[in-house]
Amino acid sequence: MIKTAFAVTALAAAMTPGLGLAQTELQFGHVGNPGSLFDASATEFARLANERLGDDYEVVVYGSSQLGGDSSMLQKLKLGQLTFTLPSSVMSSVVDEFGLFEMPYLVKDREHMKRIIEEVLEPDLYPLAEEEGYKILAVWENGFRQITNNVRPINTPEDLDGLKLRTPKGTWRVRMFEEYGANPSPMALSEVFTALQTGTMDGQENPLVQIYSQKFQEVQDYLSLTGHVYTPAYVVVSSNHWQDLPEDVRDVLMDTAQEVQDFVYETAARQDEELLGKMEAAGMEINEADKQAFIDASGPIYELFDEEVEGGGDLVDRALALGQE
Repeated sequence: MIKTAFAVTALAAAMTPGLGLAQTELQFGHVGNPGSLFDASATEFARLANERLGDDYEVVVYGSSQLGGDSSMLQKLKLGQLTFTLPSSVMSSVVDEFGLFEMPYLVKDREHMKRIIEEVLEPDLYPLAEEEGYKILAVWENGFRQITNNVRPINTPEDLDGLKLRTPKGTWRVRMFEEYGANPSPMALSEVFTALQTGTMDGQENPLVQIYSQKFQEVQDYLSLTGHVYTPAYVVVSSNHWQDLPEDVRDVLMDTAQEVQDFVYETAARQDEELLGKMEAAGMEINEADKQAFIDASGPIYELFDEEVEGGGDLVDRALALGQE
């Protein structure tokens, strides 16, 4: 029989002769390839959760965009076809205020980010996500983003002039790179390797671990360490379907998602250190960008965020102030 339950897509409660009821599969979809931070994070979450859930429920991870891109998986959450997903930049297209994390050079480091989660994200942005049908269980990481391309090293914003640059589907990332002089185009992560390989795109920007796990070093010549944006990743479920799970199961999943944050940050920091050498060994030319030049060019994007997003300026001021502690 087929049981309609939270994010169970096929025979979740099928009766198997001699075995009783099968486990209910709680699907966790994400866009990261094997070896990515998303892959490591979701896998660790599933391992810990499954140790605690008992025999009735099992978290199963589907990476590499197997269940669709970020936007598609967010829609599947609402339809009850998926349990968890791990969106990052795309959240600014769901709730305008999440564009806070599209602002360049906003987040100093991971300790700063923890304070932002506690004092800005949880009280102000979580409720806005719930209004759109999404409940955030925890905040993990996508990471500090760097630029790769096949044209030239990027030292200042002027070096981006005319560059065809893939961005994620976040409104403010596109506008930021337009302000810097590039020609940005939003594109699903699963499509980027081919776009770079064929020259449809000159370059892209991502955290080091996404760059390496997506094998962009095989089709890109230059890696410029700009660190222009830090992107969180959100463990998201459907606000409505979440309530269909037993309370004890919800407690395990919520607690485990939050517990895994420390693992995520530790893994991310280690990968950042390890991957530069691997990129260089792969033949990429690596340069440290002039971050101050980028910061100096970023004023207009902050002004637009303040003008176009209600309370945007206040969110920015509060987040920046937490970096002074």
